[in-house]
Amino acid sequence: MGRILAIDYGRKRCGIAVTDILQISANGLPTVRSCDLIPFLKEYCEKESVDKFIVGEPKDLKGNPSESMRYITPFLNKLKKDFPDIPVEMYDERFTSAIAHQEMIAAGFKKKDRQQKGKADEMSAVLILTSYLQSLSIRGPEDLG
Repeated sequence: MGRILAIDYGRKRCGIAVTDILQISANGLPTVRSCDLIPFLKEYCEKESVDKFIVGEPKDLKGNPSESMRYITPFLNKLKKDFPDIPVEMYDERFTSAIAHQEMIAAGFKKKDRQQKGKADEMSAVLILTSYLQSLSIRGPEDLG
């Protein structure tokens, strides 16, 4: 069994999270510049087995794709082309940035630390992956395919 890797894709930086090998818990990886993401993923996949990529799907409050999809779509196409054997799945990322900031406050992060956007991106990826894993346990993996 390989890991599930989640990506909170942004125009400048990407938050990344991965599961443990049993696909039970999510842990953040260092934030990566968007322009360096594909090389980072290639290097990571050489070292670790990855069963699936989960990419945060930005939606507006009505559930429609947000304008951010215009720069995420080219990334998705490249991801699928460069990793043809690893399935890619989109997962709703609404409110993850706001929740990440609230989690940082609750965890006692100082204001200076909360202003580090990379940390919030990492936490957003962890939230996306945690939510995805919870949905698997509720619905079962066969329902999400």
